[in-house]
Amino acid sequence: MAYWLFKSEPDVFGWPHQIAKGDAGEEWTGVRNYQARNNMRAMKVGDLGFFYHSNIGKEIVGIVEVIRESAPDSTTDDPRWDCVMVRAVRALPKPVTLEVCKVQPGLENMALVKNTRLSVQPVTAEEWAIICRIGGL
Repeated sequence: MAYWLFKSEPDVFGWPHQIAKGDAGEEWTGVRNYQARNNMRAMKVGDLGFFYHSNIGKEIVGIVEVIRESAPDSTTDDPRWDCVMVRAVRALPKPVTLEVCKVQPGLENMALVKNTRLSVQPVTAEEWAIICRIGGL
């Protein structure tokens, strides 16, 4: 299993929206960055990801599961863009902010800290464990 982080603006598509989709999940559409797209192409069904609120809050608020591997993004006719489908698994009991990640030992090389603009990014198993611990899981 691999781990990931998905960024979304909470006022556009936040954690409550993801939860409302239920087990059916939702396509992670709108990604227009090659590195982020390639990250989605590497995902497998069952991989887990953090759901991160960008711009407002700047915090990891939940965990999602990849339920469909990369396929053409239904929001565009441009064949360059793909997306996966994810479903909400659970909220973090205590959201983990970007500021906490920046000062937490073991997270100094996390993509969230080093490449804050990347909307879909890998998370190492060690980073996953640290965030889950800080978030109360």
